[in-house]
Amino acid sequence: MTDGRVEGGCLCGAVRFSIGLPPLWVAHCHCSMCRRAQGAGFVTWVGASETGFVLQSGAEALARYPSSAAAVRSFCSRCGSPLFFQSSRWPGEIHVTLASLDSAAGLEPAAHAYWNSRAGWIHWDGGTLPKVEPEGSG
Repeated sequence: MTDGRVEGGCLCGAVRFSIGLPPLWVAHCHCSMCRRAQGAGFVTWVGASETGFVLQSGAEALARYPSSAAAVRSFCSRCGSPLFFQSSRWPGEIHVTLASLDSAAGLEPAAHAYWNSRAGWIHWDGGTLPKVEPEGSG
């Protein structure tokens, strides 16, 4: 993937942002906190440098929730779209939901994080992505 930027935003369009490319990483997270926060079987995150992140509009609509002592999740207070995750465990990074980006071209997930914590009804037949267990939880 080449250098550049990709834009994204929430469902209602109130929050708009961009991140610098290439990303630090792209992965599916199966931890219980991400599953609950997303209301889904897993969430696909794009790791980006905080220095390359630009909140273009919607600061007044952005709500933040401290989901643990080390982490904050951000979402649009108008439409509820989950957007960002930041944690002291990964200083200098902001994690952005892949689905909130306008284009996912070239942003292929490279791993399943917290695979052992996945929902019991998630079954992955085959595939070549590694299944990793980072220390701690999301």
